[in-house]
Amino acid sequence: MTFSIAGLCRRTGQFGCALTTSSMAAGARAPFVAPGIGVVLSQARSDPRLGVIGLRSLEEGRSATETLADMVASTPHTRWRQLAVLDRQGGVASFTGEMCTPEKGEAHGDGAVAVGNGLASAEVPAAMLRGFEAAPGKDLAERLIMALEYGLEAGGEAFPLRSASLHVAHVGVPFTPVNLRVDFNDTPIAELRRLNGLWAPMIHGYVMRCLDPDNSPPAAEIEGHLPK
Repeated sequence: MTFSIAGLCRRTGQFGCALTTSSMAAGARAPFVAPGIGVVLSQARSDPRLGVIGLRSLEEGRSATETLADMVASTPHTRWRQLAVLDRQGGVASFTGEMCTPEKGEAHGDGAVAVGNGLASAEVPAAMLRGFEAAPGKDLAERLIMALEYGLEAGGEAFPLRSASLHVAHVGVPFTPVNLRVDFNDTPIAELRRLNGLWAPMIHGYVMRCLDPDNSPPAAEIEGHLPK
């Protein structure tokens, strides 16, 4: 009972995903992002092992479609799973098992895939794509959050939302610099937007602390805008 999106920014080469759900802490078990490799989403009755299998296949150079086939072939329980894959070239693939809670659906765009189950409307994935595509000049993190907001406006999940997460990999950065989770909140999408607004100005400083510690700013400077 989740709606999510994985997307590539062709302008910057960044890729990532965002999701929200009625379950607590879904960001700990459903999204998988590896820099330079791609994105995997494993939701509904989620199996994090499928995320590991998917990233391994992508790392071996397999396409999104081939990776999805590897994931489906690896488990006898596909009827309970909803899966999505985004490869580094922007190829996408998705799968929804017959036992996933309705309403459920999938939508594919240029370098983006949206999926959902337990939805108030089967139109939610298509609405998420519209949100993602509405402002291509914005940062990828912002576009992914907008996708969640469009999905919510289209009906969202049939159950009260409780958690959300946002993950974005940047070109040339050996870790995922945007890795934000709202594990339990009455308005998780709004809280995710708030956290991203606080975190976005700090990304460059913390990436520098990893890649060039001799010349990176002190934490007090990086975090100077945070509320006291």
